Amino acid sequence: MVNLSVRLGDVELKNPVIPASGTFGYGREYAELYDLDILGSFSWKGTTAESRPGNPQPRIAETAAGMLNAVGLQNPGIGAVIAEEVPNIARLFHGPVIANVGGFSLKEYAENCAKLNDVEQAAILEVNISCPNVHAGGKNFGSDPRAAAEVTRAVKAVTRKPVFMKLSPNVTDIAEIAKACADAGADGICLINTLLGMRIDLKTKRPLIANRTGGLSGPAVFPVAVRMVWDVYEAVRLPIIGCGGVSSAEDVCEMMLAGASAVEIGAANLRDPYACKKIIEALPDVCERLGAARIADLTGAAHG
Repeated sequence: MVNLSVRLGDVELKNPVIPASGTFGYGREYAELYDLDILGSFSWKGTTAESRPGNPQPRIAETAAGMLNAVGLQNPGIGAVIAEEVPNIARLFHGPVIANVGGFSLKEYAENCAKLNDVEQAAILEVNISCPNVHAGGKNFGSDPRAAAEVTRAVKAVTRKPVFMKLSPNVTDIAEIAKACADAGADGICLINTLLGMRIDLKTKRPLIANRTGGLSGPAVFPVAVRMVWDVYEAVRLPIIGCGGVSSAEDVCEMMLAGASAVEIGAANLRDPYACKKIIEALPDVCERLGAARIADLTGAAHG
């Protein structure tokens, strides 16, 4: 029998499959479809200090091999999540949860992460540094190594929980950003977030998304994500959560061969809400074909 368990630092997961933030809410809807306890973990919806209604609609558009979204971090705010969603999550899922945290200033990141210190269900803080820095002209924290390091240090100073920095692929050298986060004390890296893109409606001759641009996800970005996970695995000695276009058990294993210790599933959940369940069920057969008695042995195995 194949052993599907993996580790993210000191956190053990029963398997490497994690629904990605923004595609799984806080678990409520999917719990109506299947037992969430089959999952390795799940990353809850990106959460900010205050509630956010999100961007104007339309904010989702299909593409040939994926989708664009500009939802805009719609969420009820960290206080409501801790008071209302966390108790519900505790009833729905009994494994370690990944808390995805957003912020628009160093202070907001730090305050949000500090508030999660005593939340038992939040085993890992996944810090999304694709957010715009409102004090630096809107430039994303994750696009500059120094800014990425500043967020990492600010968060590590206020929390006892493992901190995984979620990186933007919209940079020249993602390995440089990862190294800056590692040097600043990050416990792990998550990559990739969505690629910036847009579509134009031929009838109206206007962008399909009200925000003009959106984040591209889905199978179209998978080869980019695999390459970036490979590069970061070569650059840092930290556990990596790989994500970006993963749609099958074979994709999970390929991402792990590139260097991921666990894998997030995003847009596939929106196309098929049973995607994670099907992937978990298919993993043992794929591992047997690869000659892997322990799926964890695949991590980084493609590197010389």
